[in-house]
Amino acid sequence: MKRFLIIFCLTLFVTGFAASQVRVGGTLYVSVKSVTLKAGTGFFSGSKGTLALGDQVTVVKIDGKNIEVRSVKNSSLSGWTSSGNFSTKQVISGTSSTATAREVALAGKGLTQEVEREYRSQQRNLNYADVDRVEAITVNETDLKRFLDEGRLRIGE
Repeated sequence: MKRFLIIFCLTLFVTGFAASQVRVGGTLYVSVKSVTLKAGTGFFSGSKGTLALGDQVTVVKIDGKNIEVRSVKNSSLSGWTSSGNFSTKQVISGTSSTATAREVALAGKGLTQEVEREYRSQQRNLNYADVDRVEAITVNETDLKRFLDEGRLRIGE
């Protein structure tokens, strides 16, 4: 009887987990500040447009961690991006408390503003200005592609 109960519980768990996953034809919501839709799954694929936080999409295709989606608001806007940019739950945007993509990612790892404030108060000798400065560095795709080509580096796709 104990063995049956364990197998039954595992079956329920696996079924529930599978049902909550992304599926073709399913509805998702953008869960980051903005996401660029690309023509393909490659890092340097051309941009087809941008979606904003809370935008509703329909899943067209799935390729590993990448999904092709179509905007519900603008059916001519479709493209590929990472499935990590979306949530199955509706995201409400436009409030002053809207989280940034960085805050959403950190909160998913248990790092909230409160945790960061507490850590800063305990570690007063650390230089957070340098961390903020490094995080602010951006490199456009053209410069990145040139760097890879000139250094004869592979993208690893």
